[in-house]
Amino acid sequence: MTNLILFVNAFLSYLLVFVFIIAVVVVACIIGVKWRKSKDAKAAVEAGVSVQTDGNTAV
Repeated sequence: MTNLILFVNAFLSYLLVFVFIIAVVVVACIIGVKWRKSKDAKAAVEAGVSVQTDGNTAV
């Protein structure tokens, strides 16, 4: 019984670490997409192209 409790404890511990890592990756991807859209919008403004809110560009 002790081995089962130790196994479940270790399993839940690694599961918690895995969920934390996945959450960090998702947040990093969201931040990266926002930064890229911001950079593209600034580049479009400097080039004289109007930018729509959905990310598509129009001349």
